[in-house]
Amino acid sequence: MTHAHEESDDGEGRSHYGPWVWTAYRAHNELLREKVKKRFEAQEGPWLDKVADVLVEIVNARWEGGRKKEKELEQLFAKLGQILEE
Repeated sequence: MTHAHEESDDGEGRSHYGPWVWTAYRAHNELLREKVKKRFEAQEGPWLDKVADVLVEIVNARWEGGRKKEKELEQLFAKLGQILEE
């Protein structure tokens, strides 16, 4: 009698269950990832919202190119720096 964790004579065994084990590891990691995301959202959500808002402003200012002066971009980067120091 062969156990699932032992190699059998026909070459099956551990390798036969490999995809299931891999799926279990992935599910575990996904669950952990979701839990970590929830913790970050609860603890850092408002701060991350501020960071995201300024990053969107910076990207939009760069896309607008000539319509935004370099000074305005510098102000946005300074604003981002202040938020990151909070």
